[in-house]
Amino acid sequence: MITYSQFEDAHPNNDRRLHSGPSGLDVSLTRPVCAFLGPLEVRTGGRTHTVGGNRQRTLLAALLVSPGRPLAAEQLYTELWGENPPPTFENSLQAHVYRLRRTLQQLAGPDGRAPELLTRSSGYVLELGDEETDAAAFRRLAGQARACARHTPDQALHLLDEALALWRGAPFQDVTQGPMSQSVALALEEEQLCAVEDKLWLEIQLADPVHSISELKRMRTIHPWRERLTEMLMLALYRTGRQAEAVETYNSTRHRLASELGMEPSLKLRQRLQQILNQAPSLDAAVPA
Repeated sequence: MITYSQFEDAHPNNDRRLHSGPSGLDVSLTRPVCAFLGPLEVRTGGRTHTVGGNRQRTLLAALLVSPGRPLAAEQLYTELWGENPPPTFENSLQAHVYRLRRTLQQLAGPDGRAPELLTRSSGYVLELGDEETDAAAFRRLAGQARACARHTPDQALHLLDEALALWRGAPFQDVTQGPMSQSVALALEEEQLCAVEDKLWLEIQLADPVHSISELKRMRTIHPWRERLTEMLMLALYRTGRQAEAVETYNSTRHRLASELGMEPSLKLRQRLQQILNQAPSLDAAVPA
């Protein structure tokens, strides 16, 4: 079963196009051919398609973990059935591969740009050609942002905005995840959180810190053990004239670490507290991440 919905695309014949970022550099706008930062989708012919059938989605998810790299049949058995494969698992896998291949061929249409599921001597491989997944696009954009953050922070912020806009929910949201896809999903969620932290840091440096305080408080509530969020909140509060709140933020974190984990705050967080208590002039300038 295939379902689809039209998505907006001002340039339907060009899935990856360029526009000028805030610093005049070219920034790619991506329309990934396969997307799994949220529900699993295949995008081709100007449409977004969802693949029906739980086993087909699980199989496609496993192949998307490393597109272009063959996966052995044994790995796919584990992804699809875990430790309890059916007695006819070899034939069952071949049947699922056949159905998924036929589905992808139907999606390709006249332009033939949908992913290809190929059989190799070493297993099965999903070929995307010159296209990429939304996860690959996210990692590429986030890497570009890190590379230029120190010298062109406005450009880095723009790249992070584009990277984070690719997320539509938890990775493989509608897939029964096997060990490989589950591991990748966990890694991607950590990378997304790091990108959000990088974005908040840049916003503190480039804009009025008051606009970041509410989001930092929200994120800190969800992730109380990430000290970078606490440090950024302390800095944002200090820069908006709320020194006492910055100190209280540190003290509440220290109390929670001690009472729940038997730990002290990191050296970096303790140093930030001392800078705030001493009203260090360096706190008023942009601070490297």
